[in-house]
Amino acid sequence: MSYCLAIEGMQPESRKELHKNYHDHYYGFPIHDDNELFGRLILEINQAGLSWETVLKKEDSFRKAYDHFNIQKIAAYTEEDRERLLNDPGIIRNKLKVNAAIENARTILELQKEFGSFEKWLEHHHPKTLQEWMKLFKKTFKFTGGEIVNEFLMSTGYLKGAHHETCPIHSKVLAQKPLWKRSLDQ
Repeated sequence: MSYCLAIEGMQPESRKELHKNYHDHYYGFPIHDDNELFGRLILEINQAGLSWETVLKKEDSFRKAYDHFNIQKIAAYTEEDRERLLNDPGIIRNKLKVNAAIENARTILELQKEFGSFEKWLEHHHPKTLQEWMKLFKKTFKFTGGEIVNEFLMSTGYLKGAHHETCPIHSKVLAQKPLWKRSLDQ
């Protein structure tokens, strides 16, 4: 069952609203801000082994704990910052995931120097198959397995599939010209 259809049957109403907000306003829509792109990557990495609902409930805490996903600040994190994160009950306290966020921020700074932005790096490598993206991410970033890469790219408009074509949000995503759609139109 697609995410679009699954939301309608969710209970209680608070759970349904949490998912509906993400589905209707964020899922599949292109992101043009590098810090927000990086934030989505952090959230996807932290979802590994857990439900997306757990991550959605903790998103505000992630934003606060990780300086609103500011790449430069996270790249400069010290051992004290790492310990602060590992002791923050508002986020997922997994050493591998915390380390990945810091190391990936440093990697993105290098990509920004070379390509101008994280977004331009992604665009430079588009289009690719999911398998090609997985190889690229595994070579470039920490803690980026296949499901993480797939959800990150689908949720940010680089891969098709976030919304079923009958979903009313699908047309809103298309209006934002996600990269997967632009490459089909060429």
